[in-house]
Amino acid sequence: MTSAKEYDCIVIGAGVHGSFTAYELAKRNKKTLLLEQFILPHSRGSSHGQTRIIRKAYDHDFYTRMMEDNYELWAQLERESGVKLFRQTGLLVMGPENSKDYLNFKDTLEKNNIPTVHLHKGNFSKHIPNVTLAEGTAAMVDITAGVLFADRALKTAQDQFRKLGGVIRDNTMVTNIQPGPVVTVTTSAGVYRAKSIVITAGPWANRLLAHTGLQLPLEVVRINVCYWKEKVPGTYNVAKRFPCFLQTENKDTDEHIYGLPSNEYPGLVKICYHNGSPTDPDQRDKVTDRSDINVLKRFVSNCFPGLVPDPAVVESCMYTLTPDRHFVLDRHPAHSNIVIGAGFSGHGFKMGPLVGKLLSELSLGEMPSHDLSPFRIRRFQGHAKAAL
Repeated sequence: MTSAKEYDCIVIGAGVHGSFTAYELAKRNKKTLLLEQFILPHSRGSSHGQTRIIRKAYDHDFYTRMMEDNYELWAQLERESGVKLFRQTGLLVMGPENSKDYLNFKDTLEKNNIPTVHLHKGNFSKHIPNVTLAEGTAAMVDITAGVLFADRALKTAQDQFRKLGGVIRDNTMVTNIQPGPVVTVTTSAGVYRAKSIVITAGPWANRLLAHTGLQLPLEVVRINVCYWKEKVPGTYNVAKRFPCFLQTENKDTDEHIYGLPSNEYPGLVKICYHNGSPTDPDQRDKVTDRSDINVLKRFVSNCFPGLVPDPAVVESCMYTLTPDRHFVLDRHPAHSNIVIGAGFSGHGFKMGPLVGKLLSELSLGEMPSHDLSPFRIRRFQGHAKAAL
């Protein structure tokens, strides 16, 4: 075997967070290698697909504050690349008017002075046509929100990384990680060494962390990504600024239902349940549970009279969940030059630029530009354990 190639940093996993981490390191003139087990582009992880919601509406202050920076970073990437990555549509948030979940969203938007329109039964249909607001349901619109063009954004981050001299090796599976002052990464294509590594491997995070003696309390679930046909084409179209939407928890659902206006498939609206079935990431297509689709069919029937209440297309994606649904952004507890970005719990794509910046700061030993206490490994106490 030839001698190992040397880098300042190796990033493992070329999804949105790994790609932005590599891009940030390259911007700092660090010799950076980005490794990906699949041939790019691919649809096996959590970063594929044409659209994601971008929003400041959150039920936790720290995410709303982080999104202020993310909006700036997305706009900066648009300027640098000349590629349009975002369309503002607003986000319609609906929920039982006195529910804790809905009130948390409302409180966070108000505290952070996010431009918001509050709607009621009397003026709802004027602002949001072709949607039925159930009795006792409150509604508001985060005006800043919209649609991120996800596939385009991921490719743009990777293209900018390459322009800065970064190296991407796809179809390259990591088979071993040897910690030390210089980390050795063995792959299917050769051996690489770096002063630091960043692991952003999505559903495969714990498999890689096992080489470093650590396991995190991560659960991988398969999500049914459903598209619903418009009865009249154009009724819920992104070009007509129909908003993204989010239905908070209610008596029928334990998790949010979210949706985006028709875009990737002409005449089809994406509406998904924010939960799924546990799976092995390499066996995800064996999961056939459709109980979430039954929840969605009732929701579409009740709230979206302009849609056929049966999905026309069902695709799949994976979430990697932490127990509290907050991210992991931290250094390895035993090896400070191994940095971990994991557990994005189905709401991390919009955070890609800032997460990349934060992980690059951690890998370079710098003070992070945001408070990372909600994302530290130590919060899991007895749940994070040594790998067997």
